[in-house]
Amino acid sequence: MAKINFTEVVEQICEKDPRYASDAYHFVQEGLNHTLKSLKRGGQHAHRHVSGQELLHGLRDFALKEYGPMSKAVLNEWGIRTTDDFGQIVFNLVNSGVLGKNETDSPNDFKNVFTFDEAFVKPFEPRNSATTRRTGTTAKAPPKRTTAGSKKKNAGSL
Repeated sequence: MAKINFTEVVEQICEKDPRYASDAYHFVQEGLNHTLKSLKRGGQHAHRHVSGQELLHGLRDFALKEYGPMSKAVLNEWGIRTTDDFGQIVFNLVNSGVLGKNETDSPNDFKNVFTFDEAFVKPFEPRNSATTRRTGTTAKAPPKRTTAGSKKKNAGSL
C-alpha cells in the first residue's frame, strides 16, 4: 500500500472544493494530533476513535494555544466560520482516504456545537464587558469621596 502524501491529497481536495484554504486542512491534521495527545494525557487510549465533538473541542483548544486572540480571524481567513466547516473539512479528508470513520460518524456531528464568538472571542473579553453587553449599561465610576465640609455644601443640590 502506497503512503499517502497529505499535501498532495489536500491540493487535490482544494481543487475540487475551494471553500477552504490548504492551511485549514493542515490545521485539522495538527489539531487531531493535539487532541489525541490530550486524550492520552487524560488517561485515555491515544489510538482510539475520536468523536466529532471531541475533535471540535481539541481543535478549539489547539487554535487558542496556537493563535490566542487571533484564532477566529485566522480560521475565518482559511474559510472556517462555524463548527460545520470543520465537519466539511474532516469529511473531505475521510472521502479522500486520509482519515477513517465508523458507521455512526456523520458531518452532522459537527453541526452547531459552539459558536466561534463563544469559543474564540469570549475567552479574551474583559470580565465586566459581558455584564455590559447583557444589561446594555456601562460600568459606573465609583462615587467621589467627599470631605465632611463638602457634604454640607452639596447637601441641598442635585
